[in-house]
Amino acid sequence: MVEVTLWGALATTAGGNSKVEVEAKDIRELFRKLAEQYPGLEPWIDRGIAVAIDGTIYRDTWSKKLPPGAEIFLLPRLAGG
Repeated sequence: MVEVTLWGALATTAGGNSKVEVEAKDIRELFRKLAEQYPGLEPWIDRGIAVAIDGTIYRDTWSKKLPPGAEIFLLPRLAGG
């Protein structure tokens, strides 16, 4: 089980919860289980979410393992330039 902090508008899609617990071994499974539990997150996941694990941001490495006790943040990707 990992604790995930949902940053910004992502918390709104999880019923206002800024922290949720999920049983997942890697980022791909985390996204799948979050989309099942909170369907409002699925469009955000489809558009792209950055995942920060212990301060390192992963954008496309969905096989990255989630270490127990890690600090995990999900952040909406910023658009523009």
